Amino acid sequence: MNPSRLRPGRRLPLLAGAAAGTVLLFAGPAAAHVTVQPGEAQQGGYSTIAFKVPNERDNASTEKLEVTVPADHPLASVMPQPVPGWDVETTTSKLDEPLESHGKKLDEAVTKITWTAKKDAKIAPGTFQQFPVSVGQLPQDAEQMVFKAIQTYDNGEVVRWIEEPKKDGAEPENPAPVLKLTPAAEEGAAAPDAPADETEDQAASADGADTTARVLGGAGILVGAAGVVFGVLAGRRRSA
Repeated sequence: MNPSRLRPGRRLPLLAGAAAGTVLLFAGPAAAHVTVQPGEAQQGGYSTIAFKVPNERDNASTEKLEVTVPADHPLASVMPQPVPGWDVETTTSKLDEPLESHGKKLDEAVTKITWTAKKDAKIAPGTFQQFPVSVGQLPQDAEQMVFKAIQTYDNGEVVRWIEEPKKDGAEPENPAPVLKLTPAAEEGAAAPDAPADETEDQAASADGADTTARVLGGAGILVGAAGVVFGVLAGRRRSA
């Protein structure tokens, strides 16, 4: 059917649908890059993160992933979780300065993790795969860690997700996975949704309720004792 012959009322839905399809077409590939999940962890702690790898191609499968651990913040512990159908290898490097962990000084640290798919375990078009890793102790003097990643397809194509975040907040063309680090919560701090004054009011109310319960309890005991005495006296009168 020729669109020019359509009535004006029917052209609008078609144009809107075409525009929406265009938005989805251009928005899809931009969002499909290697990321780290969850995107946040506490400074100075240990965390289990996962590198999420989607397949962006329709005619090729992902067969290899290489992730670089930041050299400026070496980690004492980097332990990949086994992924069925994938071989994993860690690369260690000498440190310029020894890393102290649990009272021990380490001269080496993991600087790269490589996952390689076996024949039937590649990331097929339209699917994704997660690669979990236990990491720690996370740095206390950094706000983020940038894990540069290289994704290799079985047709020979290599995509480098290595661009660091821009200062203006704009997303680069090939962004690297970023783990944001947040300050650890202080011990004994009040819950965020329970202000201090509200907590004090609740404590005062609890004290008042406890006092009232004690008064009522004491009154009940006195009434019960009076009833017992009355019953004894009444019994003696009947006997007389």
